[in-house]
Amino acid sequence: MEHHTPSSAYVTSLIEAGLEAHQAGRFDSAEAFYREALTLDPAHAKALHYLGVLHHQRGQHALAAQMLSASLELDRTDAACWSNRGLVAAALGHPQEAMICYDQALQLQPDFADARNNFGVALQAQGALEIAVEQYRLALAANPAFVDAYLNLGTALAKLDHYDEALVCYDQAATLDPRSAEAHFNAGNAFQALDRHAEAVASFENALALRPNYAEAHINLGSMVGKLGNYASAESHYRQAVALRPNPTNLVCLGGSLGAQGRLDEEEGFYQRALVLDPTYADAHQNLAWLQLKRGDYARGWASFAKRWRKHDYEAIAVPGIAEWHGESLQGRRILIVGEQGFGDHFQFLRYARVLEQRGATVDVRVREPLVRLVARMPGVHRAFSGAIEHDYDFWVPMMSVPGCVGTELSTIPADLPYVFAESASMEAWRDCMDATDSVSDGNCRVGLVWAGSPTFGNDRYRSIALSNLDSLAGSNGIAWYALQRGAAHGQLADAPAAFRAHDFTASLHDFGDTAALVMNLDLVISVDTAVAHLAAALGKPVWLMLPANADWRWLENRGDSPWYPSMKLFRQTSLGDWTPVVKQVADELRSLRAGKHA
Repeated sequence: MEHHTPSSAYVTSLIEAGLEAHQAGRFDSAEAFYREALTLDPAHAKALHYLGVLHHQRGQHALAAQMLSASLELDRTDAACWSNRGLVAAALGHPQEAMICYDQALQLQPDFADARNNFGVALQAQGALEIAVEQYRLALAANPAFVDAYLNLGTALAKLDHYDEALVCYDQAATLDPRSAEAHFNAGNAFQALDRHAEAVASFENALALRPNYAEAHINLGSMVGKLGNYASAESHYRQAVALRPNPTNLVCLGGSLGAQGRLDEEEGFYQRALVLDPTYADAHQNLAWLQLKRGDYARGWASFAKRWRKHDYEAIAVPGIAEWHGESLQGRRILIVGEQGFGDHFQFLRYARVLEQRGATVDVRVREPLVRLVARMPGVHRAFSGAIEHDYDFWVPMMSVPGCVGTELSTIPADLPYVFAESASMEAWRDCMDATDSVSDGNCRVGLVWAGSPTFGNDRYRSIALSNLDSLAGSNGIAWYALQRGAAHGQLADAPAAFRAHDFTASLHDFGDTAALVMNLDLVISVDTAVAHLAAALGKPVWLMLPANADWRWLENRGDSPWYPSMKLFRQTSLGDWTPVVKQVADELRSLRAGKHA
């Protein structure tokens, strides 16, 4: 029987037909053509190459690797096959092998833009950003219209904090490909890093106009508008992201936006769903802890809070070589409390130094420099310092983990005030200064005022008050107002009523020790939720705290007092963003206070 060898022209036609189907996205048809070609010629390098690429595009990377490796055994001069083999190696989690493949491709064809770009991606994944930038620039020199190379170059430059250069790359990518949602998305991230919020929002919106199902753009836009205080809009975008991709991150973002709107009954389910997907997801544990603590469920709340750590956050404060304390006996032991989070948190939680001392420990505290002078004077603190750890300890513990370790309940909060003490000499110096500028002989009250916190705080739009919203308090009779406001919001004093401007010594407040000494000469502090409010309360001074409707977890729910600070009175919004009833309530209380003084 005569054997007929298939013509190479026919095999070539099959491969060409496969390529046409492949490029049109008809993968099943393409595979059929490639496999027929290989049935006729099992050693056809191109057919193996293209079938390997198809498997890679389907996510079948191990099979793709076999096909591409077989192709390269037949033809080691195919630069494109080497480059694609590198892509597959990267997809399989073999970065070093990927870079070897890209290097082979570039030795064969130095102006191979795709291989340069892929090599850059592999280098960037290894953290070699500067070298990756060089590869992307070489790719663009070979192909000035290479959109992906512009996008990747922009990403690498952004990681190097060269955001303005990154924006040029994204603009070029969008010019070359007006349909590139990624170009606008990446630009939004760069604008956000530069605090150019309006441009960031516009860029994310442009990305979504081009690709409505872009889950990451919904998340980033939601986060952007949420930081600007528009939690309802954030919720809308998070819901769309969850519908598209219900992963732990997106679920927690949605839950957080509901909590920020005071919809506590709705938020918990999203954290629980996230933890079903990833039981170790730190953000879900932290948000769940805040919700449980806000509701006064301290037993579960502290347990959730103990799991709050992102790896890099924990490593930033951990003390290598020393055991973390989880509640073991402290009799005769040395323990180091390591400060974390904001200044207000320090004033609230360093009360536990005395609790640990009562358990038999010698307690040292590591805090930031502005706190050292005050913290060193707190009961239970053996030594306070900032900087390097120079002594051996039996244990260390994150400051905010201590309540959970000692089993704090609402009824067992250590709230003996004061537990922060100003220096006597400094207090006397402030008294002399204040006596020279106002008169209390006729019964005037000295009242400190703080109207804004740090603008970087996530809920600052609702936590802080514009000083102009408090103008009605300036006319309160018998009040000598003392501005305690520092930071950018201090500038609002320039346009404030004269009563608010009369006593402003903030330029002389160099650290919290100075602030404490001044506060000790006041009768009352009226404040939003800031570190000064915590400090004044820890000093035992009366504090009237003005809270937004979505107040922080530590103030619990629907209470006018705080079990953490017996000298504190809470004034709460009933509608998020509306301070008018709160200010009226404070004004009424001031009149009652003055009436009581004159009674």
